[in-house]
Amino acid sequence: MRAPASPTELFRVFTGLALQGFGGVLAVAQRELVERQRWLTREQFVELLSVGQVLPGPNIVNMALIFGDRFFGLRGAFAAVSGLLAVPLVVVLLLAALYGQLASMPAVAGALRGMGAVAAGLVIATALKVLPTLRGSPLGVPLAALMVLATTVALAWLRWPMVWVVLGLGSVSMALAWWRLSK
Repeated sequence: MRAPASPTELFRVFTGLALQGFGGVLAVAQRELVERQRWLTREQFVELLSVGQVLPGPNIVNMALIFGDRFFGLRGAFAAVSGLLAVPLVVVLLLAALYGQLASMPAVAGALRGMGAVAAGLVIATALKVLPTLRGSPLGVPLAALMVLATTVALAWLRWPMVWVVLGLGSVSMALAWWRLSK
């Protein structure tokens, strides 16, 4: 484990992370922060992700904010979030203008469907990489697997609204974890 050398390094790494993560930065963030930079362990990454998911806003932005603050305070938080958002914002604005001109082309629609599949694959790959951290979870592997299955059934098969699934199954998961921790 090592710490980032400066806010400038944070900005540079988070900019590179954002530019690699077209369609989903989370998988790239795990690889970059844990495997390449060695700024976090897998367990620390999962903890940071958990906090980022609870806060309002995009998970990866929340993670960048917390991570930058951890090392350099407000300057670090600003550097990490700016690195994550500045260049991609310009790219997205340019692509949106271009999409407005080309949206009716079948090739463009097909390319977007393909990108959706890639983004789903990145999410699955990240989940598989952090799967070993479930051993240390208060829920344990069997209950966590049951919650994943229940969530998948509720969303994909029953087509329940995500907000109610997250609130319902999330509350059940938290209650089970609290109950197990209090034993």
